[in-house]
Amino acid sequence: MRMEEQELAQRCARGDRRAREELYRRYSSRLFALCLRYSPDRPSAEDNLQDAFVKIYDKAWRFRWQGPGSLWSWMAKVALNQIFDKKRQRKLLQADVDTSFLENLPVEEPEYNQVTTIPTEKLAGLIESLPERYRTVFQLYCVDGLPHKDIAKLLGIKEKSSSANLARARAILAKEIKKLLV
Repeated sequence: MRMEEQELAQRCARGDRRAREELYRRYSSRLFALCLRYSPDRPSAEDNLQDAFVKIYDKAWRFRWQGPGSLWSWMAKVALNQIFDKKRQRKLLQADVDTSFLENLPVEEPEYNQVTTIPTEKLAGLIESLPERYRTVFQLYCVDGLPHKDIAKLLGIKEKSSSANLARARAILAKEIKKLLV
């Protein structure tokens, strides 16, 4: 029998072992994909997944039902907070990156139809090669759809820094894509 989201969350909050197993079965692969996107490697993503579920089980009583999909949104936020808290502790997001070359960089982005001619693996490699702070903001904004306000809170930076990091990421990607198109 498959429990509805709201009942599943309530039973997890009460410590129901079966509900917790169901929650893990239902959401672990999706949550792992999220962890993998923000972890340096697969073993770290696996660790982050397990840490996220420990926090989710521990904090399940805080979840407030807001309609279908709200359980997943809450779980994703818990996982992202856990991942970025760990990164902040290790100061991975604080490393300075030389951005002086960006000042004269044209921000003219390539046309969509030009970008679609580039293999997906190549584009993924370009994104992966971005400095971590730019890549992280780019992924949170463009892939996960978070607004700059949430990204700033999540990463412990100012909203303007989030916006600037996205602009820099886009400028770098535009430059690299233009090279591929020549």
